[in-house]
Amino acid sequence: MRIGIIIRCLLGGSLWIPFACPQAGLPPEWETRKQLSSLVANANRLDPVLSQLNPVAWKENGAPEAYVQQWQNTRKALSYLQISADRLAKDPNRVTFAMDTYFRLQSMEQLLGSLAAGVRRYQNPAIADLLMGIANENAANRDFLEQYLKDLAAARESELQVMDTEAQRCRSILSKQPPPAAKRPATAREAKE
Repeated sequence: MRIGIIIRCLLGGSLWIPFACPQAGLPPEWETRKQLSSLVANANRLDPVLSQLNPVAWKENGAPEAYVQQWQNTRKALSYLQISADRLAKDPNRVTFAMDTYFRLQSMEQLLGSLAAGVRRYQNPAIADLLMGIANENAANRDFLEQYLKDLAAARESELQVMDTEAQRCRSILSKQPPPAAKRPATAREAKE
């Protein structure tokens, strides 16, 4: 009897959760993939510009060695952003993938800002403007990703609240059930049969 109640409670709750938690704030997966593709395509436009930079030569003009490291880190960040966005595109419902993509984009943009200052001072201001222009063109994709991350987290949080409510309901039902009756010892006559 008690096991039947547990099973009904669990099944009832698990069947109810998808209907109780529509993902109203989330865009369709195809739209998310389209935005991620646009984000990566725009970020890839940075690669040829980054290839034109020569921070090693800047040192002759008094540039600190840190610009070489920033340049390398920016190229790595671009690669990591592509990998992260690809993972999110394959599984757009994973909060960790969305967070990783968003934080990698932010990191790359911060590195670009610092690197652009070096480009402006030690190589060519027009190239620095081009770098920042390309980065700024990704603003709509960045805003989409930020909102998507918030909406995805809110959807998952809502699902967890529903699951917790169902778990509490099941515990309440189970706690109100009488304990199972203790088996009485078999009589001598019953034991012989």
